[in-house]
Amino acid sequence: MKVTGPSGPSSAQGARPARASGGFSVPSAAATTAASAPAAAAAASGVSGVSALMALQGVEDVTERRRRAIRRGGGLLDRLEELKLALLQGEAGEGALERLTRTLREERPTDADPGLNSLLDQIDLRAAVELAKADLRRSAA
Repeated sequence: MKVTGPSGPSSAQGARPARASGGFSVPSAAATTAASAPAAAAAASGVSGVSALMALQGVEDVTERRRRAIRRGGGLLDRLEELKLALLQGEAGEGALERLTRTLREERPTDADPGLNSLLDQIDLRAAVELAKADLRRSAA
């Protein structure tokens, strides 16, 4: 039995390749068709294996969702801190407001823990209040 690379073994033992001068051999047509059928099957199963892996990578587990929710909440707190420092320095804090708006618009993953969801709701509310206050300051000026 002859092994022909990634396509696996081929059972074309009866069909011998034609020999050319100098040790070069050309496979016959029967050997080519016999080897191409397992190659096609192997290629199809390889594609389904890759698509299954891609589908598994798209599935988000509970810990990853929780980690993303916590990271988003921490980012909002950081943006609120930037805004606070800008306002204390007497600046308008437009850059901090823009970053706060972008962070608040990010998708917030929900977590099964009601305590974490409540905390993230409070952070979101605080960020929305700061953005509303900034809008009031802009319209008053």
